[in-house]
Formats: sequence, structure tokens, C-alpha cells
Amino acid sequence: MNVMAIVLAAGQGKRMKSKLYKVLHPVCGKPMVAHVLRTVRDADCSRTVVVVGHGAETVRAYLGEGVEFALQEQQLGTGHAVLRAEPLLGGEDGTTVILYGDTPLVTSETIQALLRSHAENGAAATVLTAVVPNPQGLGRIIRDEAGHVLRIVEQKDCTPEQAAITEINTGMYAFDNKKLFRALAQVTNTNAQGEYYLTDVLEIMKNAGEAVGTYRTADYAEGVGVNDRVGLGEAEALMRARIVRKHQLNGVTVIDPAATYIEADVVIGADTVIYPGTVLRGATVIGEDCVIGPNADITDTTIGSGVTVKHSVTSEAVIGDECAVGPYAYLRPGAKLGKGVKIGDFVEIKNAELGEGTKVSHLSYVGDAKVGKDVNIGCGAITVNYDGYNKSLTEIGDNAFVGSNVNLIAPVKVGDGAYVVAGSTITADVPDNDVAIARERQVNKPGYAEKLRGRARAKKEAGAKKE
Repeated sequence: MNVMAIVLAAGQGKRMKSKLYKVLHPVCGKPMVAHVLRTVRDADCSRTVVVVGHGAETVRAYLGEGVEFALQEQQLGTGHAVLRAEPLLGGEDGTTVILYGDTPLVTSETIQALLRSHAENGAAATVLTAVVPNPQGLGRIIRDEAGHVLRIVEQKDCTPEQAAITEINTGMYAFDNKKLFRALAQVTNTNAQGEYYLTDVLEIMKNAGEAVGTYRTADYAEGVGVNDRVGLGEAEALMRARIVRKHQLNGVTVIDPAATYIEADVVIGADTVIYPGTVLRGATVIGEDCVIGPNADITDTTIGSGVTVKHSVTSEAVIGDECAVGPYAYLRPGAKLGKGVKIGDFVEIKNAELGEGTKVSHLSYVGDAKVGKDVNIGCGAITVNYDGYNKSLTEIGDNAFVGSNVNLIAPVKVGDGAYVVAGSTITADVPDNDVAIARERQVNKPGYAEKLRGRARAKKEAGAKKE
């Protein structure tokens, strides 16, 4: 079966009160229209046409290649919007699915079920419906005594009896493609809105003797369209709950789902535990048997198995198996930790590779560095990587020891098994197995502390007399 899709994304979205085009507002980390296009792709549609209007260039720039575009310059209704796709799809045989770009919760499973129902019933049109607790503002499904759909009536055109109906049109359909465009040519704008309604196509088809069917989704949330920031927040909450449930069913323990934020593309392995306050964003991938959180903020990070990350921030980092990160660590882009690395409290790693078993336990900065295996970097140690103009590399060999409060002035190399004494400022390479000491010799002045205190008292007394 040749299946095509038309995604309606031309509305201005004035109620969003935003400079950002409505369908580009994110839900769980992805613009609403991106969720819809993923659904279309997963439902095996061969061609997708996105109808754009306000903010057309912005939407085109975001979506790029892989979809076709039709422009609706004037907003004259949903029927008018679909007609903009006729030059691209009008001559095609097959089935066309129509969706809205602001319905991010619809799933590919539901679209596939809609298509099956459409094919099995040999219908010219099949409407995706839902029963909702509050149908205000939505088009009602009008049926005859036998339960067959007669037409769809928009809220402003409803009689009081029709307004009481709770079965609504989600705005999503499957159509015989050629019959769709033939019927659209007969649609008029004689209604309260003065617009060309796509819903009028159903009555036109029925009057022509065509079969019009419905498929009711079990989850009414799939038809929820976002029109303002309240709706955006509701969609976010519904999708967040759906994402968490998916991970739970796949063997992930989420201690407090309401206090956990996981974006749509995050992957988590079985037997991992997510503690409250955790935020997982972007293309993050987490292995099995990890403990993440509490209060971990992780973006576009790859994490191996058996890893612990608590009270820490990571972005575009790679964390190997059996690592421990935090509390209060910051892994910046380019941080790459080998197996069993320990990163402790108030440690920052940036564009640095740390070998297996290495420890940076507290209060240190390692940036633009390549660190070998089983290295110990002491408290307060710093790779001094920036001279105000250029970033330079620090290299530390296997089994080296870098003492507390050491400054490694890059570019510099510390060899395998080398030992850098605490408090040193290293400006030259340290060969393998050497000990480097680079600090002033301590000098003690007997009794001098009392002289300093006496001077301080005298200065204070002189100031008091002046007052």
C-alpha cells in the first residue's frame, strides 16, 4: 500500500504569545512537529508534505531535507491548507494520512491501526476519533442511529445537543488520495468561520455514496493539540509520563517519576536506577546497572554499565564502565573517562581523556589533557591550558602521581611513573619515573610573627587617636 502523509503546520499560533513559531516549541526536548514527523516515518509513509505558512523559512530550515513543503500564504482553513499539497500529491494513487504539526502525542502504532481499519473497510475516508472528558472547542462526531458517521460539526457551529457529544475529531484522517482532492474541490466556506473546512469532505464523500469510517483511539491524549502555553505544559507532562513508563517497562527503576525528566531520545539499560531530580537530555545513552542521581543533569552523554553519577552535570561526555562521578562534578564537552575512573567533588573535566583506573578525587581542573592509566591527581591540581590566546595540551603517563595544588603549565608532559611533588608549578617536561619539585624553599624567621602583630597593634592605636 502506497501511504503518504500531509502534516499541517501553517498556523500562526497567536495564543502561544511567542516569537518562536508554534510547531517548533519543544516537548520533551524535540519540537512538536519533529515528534509528528517521527510518527509518520515510523508508520512507513513513503512521502511527507509539510504545509507551512507563518514562519515558513524557520520551519524549512529546521526540518531540512527528507520532507517536501507546500506553502499556505493565507490562512483560509484546513481544507484550503490540504489543497496546497495537491500539486505534489494530487495525481498519486494510494492512501494519504493527514496530521497536525501541534499534536506531538500521536503514536505510529495508532496511525498504523488507523490505516489498517481504513484498508479493511475499503473506506474513502477514515477519521481518528477519541472520547474526551472535556470536548470544548473541538469538532464533534455526529453519527446516525446505526452508529455510522454522518459528519463532523465544529464547536462554533454546534447545536446544544451536538455540543454535549464527547466523541471528538482528533483532526487526523486516512483518505483515498485521489478521492480526497476531488472532494476538496467541492468544499465551500459557508460557515461561522468563513473558512474551508477539511471536515466537510466527509459529508461530500457520503453524499457521493463513498464509505466513511472511524477508528477510535483508546488514549484520547494522542489527539491533544497544543494551542497555548497551558496546552504545551499539559502535553509535556503527558509525554514525560509516557517516556518514564516506557523505561520502567524496559527494566529501569525510576524512584520518583514526577521528579524525573527524561527526553524522548534517551536510551537507558536494564537494572539502572534513576533517583529524583535527575534530568536526562538529548542523545544520552546509559548502560545497565547504573545509579544516576539524585540531581544529575546529563546531556548528550554516553555512559557505560555499572556507573554512578550523583549531584553532577555532564554534557557531550563519554563515561566508561564502572566509573564514579560526583558529587558536584562537571564533565564538559570532550571529557572521556576510561573504565573505573573516579571523578570526585568539585572536579571539572573538559576536552580531556582519562585512562582506566585514574582518580581525580576533589577540587581539580583537567582541561585539554591526555591522562594515562592508574594516575592519581591530587586535590587542587590544575592543568593550565590557556594562555589568553591558545589552548595547549597536557600529557600525563601511566601510573603517574600529581600531588595537591600542582599547576601543570601546558604544553607539558609528565612521564610514566613520574611523581610531581605537592605545591609545584611545572613548566618543563618530567621524564619517566622522575620526581619533580618546583617550589620555593621554605624559610622560617624566628619570633618574627610577634613583631608583625606588634606593628599591627601600633597602627590600629594610631588610627584610634586620630579619631
